[in-house]
Amino acid sequence: MSHYFLVIDAGTGSIRAIVFDTFGNQTSIAQYEWNHLCEEGVAGSMGFDFRSGWELAKKCIKESIAHANIDPKQIISVSASSMREGIVVYDKDKNELWGVANVDSRASSEVTQLKHENPDMEREFYRSSGQTFALSAAPRLLWLKNNRPSLYEKAAYFTMISDWILFKLSGELACEPSNAGTAGAFSLSTRNWEKEQFSKCGLKDLFVPILESGDVLGKVSKGASDDTGLSIDTLVVMGGGDVQIGTAGLGASSLGDAVVLGGSFWQQVVNVPANTKLSDEMLLRVNPHVVRGMSQAEGITFFTGLVMRWFRDTLGGGRSYGELEAMASKIPLGSHGILPIFSDSMKYGEWIHASPSFTGLGIDPEKYNIGSMFRALEENACIVSAINLENIKAFSGVRPKSLIFASGASQGPLWSQILADVTGLEVKVPVVKEATALGVAMAAGIGAGVYGSFEEAGKNIVKIERSYQPNMNNFQSYQEIKEKWIKVYSKQMELVREGILEPMWKAPGI
Repeated sequence: MSHYFLVIDAGTGSIRAIVFDTFGNQTSIAQYEWNHLCEEGVAGSMGFDFRSGWELAKKCIKESIAHANIDPKQIISVSASSMREGIVVYDKDKNELWGVANVDSRASSEVTQLKHENPDMEREFYRSSGQTFALSAAPRLLWLKNNRPSLYEKAAYFTMISDWILFKLSGELACEPSNAGTAGAFSLSTRNWEKEQFSKCGLKDLFVPILESGDVLGKVSKGASDDTGLSIDTLVVMGGGDVQIGTAGLGASSLGDAVVLGGSFWQQVVNVPANTKLSDEMLLRVNPHVVRGMSQAEGITFFTGLVMRWFRDTLGGGRSYGELEAMASKIPLGSHGILPIFSDSMKYGEWIHASPSFTGLGIDPEKYNIGSMFRALEENACIVSAINLENIKAFSGVRPKSLIFASGASQGPLWSQILADVTGLEVKVPVVKEATALGVAMAAGIGAGVYGSFEEAGKNIVKIERSYQPNMNNFQSYQEIKEKWIKVYSKQMELVREGILEPMWKAPGI
């Protein structure tokens, strides 16, 4: 009898359940969009509706099993990933009380309060956790304490959203490092909670046990079996945060491996030792990897994919991304001097982005047109990625020898070549480019004893589709463009700080 894994991936825009065979081949998928709504009267809020979310999860699981046309008993293990930073709070009887999604920013006043009471607290916490107050759990839970005291009084535990899914399937509460680490109050070196961080913020102990990705949490409960059609003999296995487990799904499980994920946001991720000393500059985020004993330094470029979609929909004239890139491929390096101003390089401790614009435009239609603007956007995304990778090397000493380029942007051959030229590194594009679910399947396989580790699973499953070698002459040209862009961006930020222009985005408390 053939065996299968079922994985649930709870992303920002949708939730999906996917069935994989033990060789990493996708057998079926069921997916539904979901929304995380602003709470009325609460500025910056993005709530997580765990009631409707579970209804959608159940539908996805049932439909994915049906589409796979298999006996549920053939599913030997199930695991989950989710958007990071999102949390669910429970009472002492494990009933859900409250939840927020990943970029909920309601806690601005709480962040300001914490920084005012102890100006060194955030930097102190960052040294051990790699996180700032921007998206961590403590300010959000402090908001709950200040604004919903009756709920806070009942609160006994919190988990990440991926762990909530596994709780719904097994009845057991636990977290794993890769996602829990994004909540703050977590040690990169010990891969466990730092409970004193909560007490310093005036919060009570809400922590659950830590298990590692690939560890067995339990089995599917009778109630969850009735709700989903899964067998009570199916193992429930710890999964991970979407980015970290996605990099494992791309085969990035060794020290020095590096990935650029080109989605709605871009992430530049490099595997570093868990005991890497963090810089007091707080430029970058550092998270636990799903691989034990390893962390990941991470740069984030805001809204890259969303900017491209905006450009396509408003200025693209009905053209597809492929058609726009074909136009861009005819434009020379440097896009005739056009410099897009959207996301800054990552400055985690002072996370704010300039007001969006294009600079350097002229009125010659042969030079300044849809193709040159599209190429400029592609070049700029790669330039910001290169800056983040340089900053990772500066504090960690780790310089990758090549990059794995994945997610939607990696489908563009021009964009892949530009990334190689801008960074001066070989760029490899895998066959499976949306690898979060595949990484979760690896975790499920580890729990079921099919794979011994993420490294073993990656070597057996991950295949490279194509690779790009850097043109070092182009690399030198892009170095000059990068320096010019840094100067222009800093001038645009001056206008934001003077209150003349609005920022594209800023973190709570900025």
